[in-house]
Amino acid sequence: MRPLVVDDLAPFDDWAAAVQASLTHLHRTIGLDVWMLTEVTGAEQVVLHAHPREAVPAGTAFPWEQTFCRQMVSGTGPRVATVTAAVPVYSQLLAGHPERIAAYVGVPLVTRSGELFGTLCGFSARAQPRSMARFLPTVEHTARLLSTLLPPDSSGPPVSG
Repeated sequence: MRPLVVDDLAPFDDWAAAVQASLTHLHRTIGLDVWMLTEVTGAEQVVLHAHPREAVPAGTAFPWEQTFCRQMVSGTGPRVATVTAAVPVYSQLLAGHPERIAAYVGVPLVTRSGELFGTLCGFSARAQPRSMARFLPTVEHTARLLSTLLPPDSSGPPVSG
């Protein structure tokens, strides 16, 4: 009997590897220029991982109150904006962003106790077709899986083993 070959399905080494693979998959599947996993700490949204990695360095912090993700989490902005300029709450934020954000997808990451950990989000410098909204369930599912991997009552990302 031949040995079972499952290297392509082996578990990830740690949470960071799972996150990076997820961001790469979303970039390849959905597109958009950059995908990020962030943590909200106090008044800041901090990038923990991004794909491509050089697009937004890990550790980059944004004022939480001035982010698209803050508006999405609060419910005043949608999870998918294929044309951010057409969404009033996002349009107001565009003036404060030096980089062009023409399309946005974002969903919250939630701890087991129901607290906000951060977000999984993607941005594009170009507006996207409305059909991009069909990928929202994929992004939501990915965020839920990554949230599941957070330790109970997480106050930070899981420590690699």
